[in-house]
Amino acid sequence: MYDVVLVGGGIMSATLGTLLAELERTWSIALYENLNQAGQESSDPWNNAGTGHAALCELNYAPQNADGTVDPNKAIGINEQYHVTRQFWSHLVNNGVLQDPKTFINPLPHMSFVWGDDHADYLKARYEAMSPQPLFQAMEHTEDPETIRGWAPLLIDGRHDGKRLAASRFAGGTDVDFGSLTRQLTTHLTNHGVDVKFGHKVTGLSRGSDGRWDLSVKSKAAGSSFTARARFVFIGAGGGALHLLQASGISEAKGFGGFPVSGQFLRCTNEEIINQHHAKVYGQASVGAPPMSVPHLDTRFVDGRRSLMFGPYAGFSTNFLKTGSFLDLPLSVRTHNLLPMLNVAKDNLGLVKYLVSEVAKTREKKIDTMRDFFPEAEGSDWELITAGQRVQVMKKDPKKGGILQFGTEVVSAADGSIAGLLGASPGASTAAPIMLGLLERCFPAKIGGWEAKLREIVPSYGRKLNDDPTLLDEVTQATDAALQLN
Repeated sequence: MYDVVLVGGGIMSATLGTLLAELERTWSIALYENLNQAGQESSDPWNNAGTGHAALCELNYAPQNADGTVDPNKAIGINEQYHVTRQFWSHLVNNGVLQDPKTFINPLPHMSFVWGDDHADYLKARYEAMSPQPLFQAMEHTEDPETIRGWAPLLIDGRHDGKRLAASRFAGGTDVDFGSLTRQLTTHLTNHGVDVKFGHKVTGLSRGSDGRWDLSVKSKAAGSSFTARARFVFIGAGGGALHLLQASGISEAKGFGGFPVSGQFLRCTNEEIINQHHAKVYGQASVGAPPMSVPHLDTRFVDGRRSLMFGPYAGFSTNFLKTGSFLDLPLSVRTHNLLPMLNVAKDNLGLVKYLVSEVAKTREKKIDTMRDFFPEAEGSDWELITAGQRVQVMKKDPKKGGILQFGTEVVSAADGSIAGLLGASPGASTAAPIMLGLLERCFPAKIGGWEAKLREIVPSYGRKLNDDPTLLDEVTQATDAALQLN
């Protein structure tokens, strides 16, 4: 019998487990992961963008209004969340839970780059809407090709089409290796009494007569199954979360479906090219493309090694996990989510058309797409790698019958005894605030007693940094120092 069982060994479970281990040191906690190591699905560095999503460069977080102005509110919210995450990591570094910050986070400028009059007008409007906000006051903007060359020369060298260019930059961005971070957190949990089991798959769960949850767990090595009992269950199994939430039978999970999107990246093999680029550069998504498919030319730091990647190229697979089954999508269909899923299909034919076109792209077509960003790219310098699966949320909607939702969503039982996380980006980058919100939702009787500790972990807890520039400066300086981002 455990107080808490965490399903899945990704960044979400590792974050929640670390928080609970600090807040309730006497609680018994177990973590079950199907694979043989933590952080190998969506948290793996080659399965995600590692951007440290803070809405500094991702244009889909700042939508344009009909009158041409840009709404910064979503970007402000995501940036606030990432500052919470930075504070959480800083607390762990300062207290020896995490060691060298360079093993999981590195400073890296974030850039937005577009071409053509319409896109350039939008980027200027975005800058004008965001730069007055305290969170984004350090943002720079230019339409001068030579300034852009100074920021990221690969974007300009060889560009002769004469199109209007525009770029915005925030020098204080980051690159994050969420795989390394997840494994460090999981090792910490193991060393502090959490029962971490790899190669163990949770195949089902049900509610006992006493209100406790019974989880069916299969050990791959032993080939046997057993039952684990828990007062509280968190399902942080990425694309595998939907099936388990459905198996739980909670009414809150009804109407939810999942739309899987796969992806590929081009990874540079030429060290000379890799060393010429030092930024994360995001552009505009293609018409019909999901936000997670926004093209980007990114410096990455994986296992301490600098690299360069471009993508993603979206595709379609019925798997909900990279290591999942082709039956994942059809087996997720229920009577309660069939109508919402059909309505989503009807209203997103453009997305389907886009995915089909992406699947049909040859390798040379993929290289041609990259040349929009990097005109002098040579195909021989790049290798194609398969990224992770993303499962976008489909759910009921009173007006449309069903909608495709981008982002993440916590689904929890009314009594707070079970919760699961569905969705994708900005996901990993906002794990800490998402899990803090889960604590408030699922442990309302406890949260008051935890508040002092939570303020120690996250000094800005309960406050908005954009409304308090002095606190924002204090928090930024403290986290820059702790995470060695100066």
